[in-house]
Amino acid sequence: MDRQEIIVKTFKGLESVLANEMTAMGCQDVQLLSRAVKANATIEDVYRLNVTLRTGLRILAPIFTGRAAHDKELYDQLFYFPWSDYLTPDDTFAIQATVSGTIFTHSHFVSLRTKDAIADSMRRKYGRRPSVDTENPTFLFNIHIHENRFTLSLDSTGYSLDRRGYRLQKTEAPLNEVLAAGIIKLSGWGGNEPFYDPMCGSGTFSIEAAMMAANIAPGLRRSFSFEKWPDFDPELLQSIKDECIANQREDATPILARDLDSRAVSILQANAERAGVEDFISAKREDFFVSKPRHAHGWVFLNPPYDERLSQDSIVTFYQDIGSHLKKSYPDFTAWVLSGHLEAIKYFGLKPLQKFDLL
Repeated sequence: MDRQEIIVKTFKGLESVLANEMTAMGCQDVQLLSRAVKANATIEDVYRLNVTLRTGLRILAPIFTGRAAHDKELYDQLFYFPWSDYLTPDDTFAIQATVSGTIFTHSHFVSLRTKDAIADSMRRKYGRRPSVDTENPTFLFNIHIHENRFTLSLDSTGYSLDRRGYRLQKTEAPLNEVLAAGIIKLSGWGGNEPFYDPMCGSGTFSIEAAMMAANIAPGLRRSFSFEKWPDFDPELLQSIKDECIANQREDATPILARDLDSRAVSILQANAERAGVEDFISAKREDFFVSKPRHAHGWVFLNPPYDERLSQDSIVTFYQDIGSHLKKSYPDFTAWVLSGHLEAIKYFGLKPLQKFDLL
């Protein structure tokens, strides 16, 4: 199969684990970018990445690059792009734009100018234009501009890959699925040691860990933009899904999810069932600060709840108590803590071996 350049988007700090995933799946010439990874891949790789990636957000195939110093120059270049190689007037399309730098500062404006260039170009060629459909377009285009350089890409994914399809219910400020998977991969947890999620909320850490341990592909239950492309190969996609299902494991490692809020535990259980991992997760209501581990050693993943109403002193005390209980009751565990409280975490009482700046 022919290879083409692709760009896979992710969160800041997860580029290396995403690159490892892509390399393991057969991508070539893998290179780290800022919040993204570039590689060469076949169309089969594109299908497989969409179905199986845990730390990617969307997979883009660049189709046009250029330079533009102002909006008319951008419009002119996009107007003369051969849109008819991709679109017909009967198709629908949508534009996603991201901008950085000092020349183009409003993504919505860039999106509108790109839409105008497509519509005007197609109307000139055919006498009519394709319609915009922001919900379910035939083709989703992405335009990224940094200073005067732009890249136009075809988006193979559609709604981003963190939307696995299992989280129909959620607690306040739920943890993003890709971020949770990325943190677990950054930690080095291999899926064969006890996994504790003692402030589980809606269960993203637990469910992502269970899917890893059971080798369940995160994209099995959703659709993708490439399924609307004219050259879409449904048999190829089904063969990839069948292979993923055949490689699933039934002897997953213990995953213990706990929360003080019984409603959160119920939500986790419903989400785990939709993800197909309910048999791999032990979930129950429990106060972390009186908890005792069932194993002599293992891993603890903590995403402490965030409450803007708490005073700074209360937050500091909360983090001090977390650190103290980990030290007292989980002495032989490896703990990973996700926190946006940069001041409070200084009072955690445990010296970190590693720190990562994410998002």
